[in-house]
Amino acid sequence: MIANRILSEKHQLIKHKTQLNTHQTSIKIDGQLQEWRENIIDIYAASVSRDMETSFNVLKEWGREAVDTLVNYNLPLEIALNEVRDYRNLIGHIIKEEAIALNLPIAEFYDLLSDFDTVVDRAVHWLSISYTRMFYTRINIAEASALELSIPVIKISDKIGVLPIIGDIDTQRAQELMNKALSKGSELSLEHLIIDLSGVPIIDTMVADRVFKVIKGLSLLGINAILSGIRPEIAQTMVNLGVDVSNIPITSNLQRAMEQLLKVKIA
Repeated sequence: MIANRILSEKHQLIKHKTQLNTHQTSIKIDGQLQEWRENIIDIYAASVSRDMETSFNVLKEWGREAVDTLVNYNLPLEIALNEVRDYRNLIGHIIKEEAIALNLPIAEFYDLLSDFDTVVDRAVHWLSISYTRMFYTRINIAEASALELSIPVIKISDKIGVLPIIGDIDTQRAQELMNKALSKGSELSLEHLIIDLSGVPIIDTMVADRVFKVIKGLSLLGINAILSGIRPEIAQTMVNLGVDVSNIPITSNLQRAMEQLLKVKIA
């Protein structure tokens, strides 16, 4: 019943969302956004009808297609995340209205919202993971060289950012790392920053000291830092250097860091 109403109001929901859209996009890109919107509404409706398996399977493909379009048109991940958030709110109102009209028992209403929220959380997870993977996959030699000259902070969700570090870190880059992490973390209003070291070949005393000063500085700003991409040899180097990492979250790769922050595990 609720799923049928959601699907019957699909075009009204899309029109409402289009009016909310503040991004300056071309007609061609808006056409692609139309497809995203139709698909995410279908996925959310399936979750409300308790067809979770269909929701999860379609959700993966939706996330990949959305991210592919974002990267091709050099658009920020925030556009797709806005789709997820806005439709969560719009459809959430429909669920509430229908639950009241149907006099739905509290337990059933809770289970319904729980399934719906699970699908929304997984949408955010797949978008974030796919976008970050695509970012790394698309880095060619020239782009990698450019990244070695800069230290970008990538905002992959409302409160989560990634700081990918590629190449050797000398004194100058170490200082830039400190400045960029603190300034961009504050500017983007981040609550979590993943510092990915998978592209750093060597961690010496200076690098380790600077990284942990960055983490301490972020902490003072209220930003939690996670280290990802710590290879066994780098971990051993840190131990040999006497670095205390007992109070710092460390993951072997970026995906595990994202899973910890989003608290969603995808098989």
